[in-house]
Amino acid sequence: EVQLVESGGGLVQPGGSLRLSCDASGFNLDYFAIGWFRQAPGKEREGVSCISRADGSIYYRDSVKGRFTISSDNAKNTMYLQMDSLKPEDTAVYYCAASTLANPLPNSSDFGSWGQGTLVTVSS
Repeated sequence: EVQLVESGGGLVQPGGSLRLSCDASGFNLDYFAIGWFRQAPGKEREGVSCISRADGSIYYRDSVKGRFTISSDNAKNTMYLQMDSLKPEDTAVYYCAASTLANPLPNSSDFGSWGQGTLVTVSS
């Protein structure tokens, strides 16, 4: 059974940091493009960061560039999202996802496997 399980969300003050983890089981992340998405209340899900399987290129949405870092540990079959200098507008449910496409766009429709989500709240 293909499964993605996120952890690491929580409440953090503006300017703080969190690291989200996503453990994969039932499949090997080496063979998938991976990504992180988020959905704030009342808003559509948006792509935060993705790694292409085709060439390893990394996408970050403009609002998180320089603050967020996506990575993966193939030995642990786990992906991460390091989030620094967090802002209140980063508050959302964060989802990890995997795609069978070699170079997916940062759109939900290009990713077929999803975690259950973890809530990140940035507030003082």
